[in-house]
Amino acid sequence: MLHDQLSGACPEMTALAVSVRDLAKILTPVQENAAALTGWIDQVRTTSLPFLHSYATGLERDRTAVDAALTPPWHNGRTEGVNNKIKLIKRQTYGRAGHPLLRQRILLS
Repeated sequence: MLHDQLSGACPEMTALAVSVRDLAKILTPVQENAAALTGWIDQVRTTSLPFLHSYATGLERDRTAVDAALTPPWHNGRTEGVNNKIKLIKRQTYGRAGHPLLRQRILLS
């Protein structure tokens, strides 16, 4: 309900919310995302949100890398999650325990 009140009071906020939702849909890697990103950039260019224009310009400047990130059917999200978890455990045990306890905590988590 509050979302509807804010969106109705500020058309720029509505346009921003729609643009962000549309971009979020593109972030799941599939082959069609290159064309979808082009459509999203064209859509953003028609809005009156200059900060989104500069973001779209940045995406276009490095378009090859952006397309490479958005189009493959695989990603390393799970690996990065495990690395992040191990680093968190390591930080928590810093100065308190040696390698055997760190190993045990990683294996049990």
